[in-house]
Amino acid sequence: MSLHRISRQILIHGMTLVLVGLVWGLAVPKTPYPRIALGAHIQFVENGLMFVVLAILLLKLPHSVGRGSALVMLLAAWLTWSMGLSEAANAWWGTAQTLPIVAHQAGATGGESWQELAVKLTHMSAALVLIVGWVLLLVGFLKTPAAEG
Repeated sequence: MSLHRISRQILIHGMTLVLVGLVWGLAVPKTPYPRIALGAHIQFVENGLMFVVLAILLLKLPHSVGRGSALVMLLAAWLTWSMGLSEAANAWWGTAQTLPIVAHQAGATGGESWQELAVKLTHMSAALVLIVGWVLLLVGFLKTPAAEG
């Protein structure tokens, strides 16, 4: 898969995350923990916009980001889906371990152990790969771009 195709996939993920976030916003007041649902809404839209920006950078500006680095960024997009969906589910679960500030504000007292684990794993894996992906992106833009030909 070419760097261009990977970048377009990241762009599509980003646009779809924004769309899902906008639609999810309609469900926020209907959940048992609307404050947690609002967090999921914000996550979908914010992360979607972040991936749109990332993809535009890859598609339109000169850089030295390699195919492998772009694949890490695509993996981050996939993991962001799992994080957002677990956060949306958490609007019904009310877990409290991973996002204690939001849980406290929402009045959530904690979920089943498997629910707590699902939220924790999806948030930790997405966060780690997002950090690595953005470091690789920054390094790819700091390095002298390959000669265009």
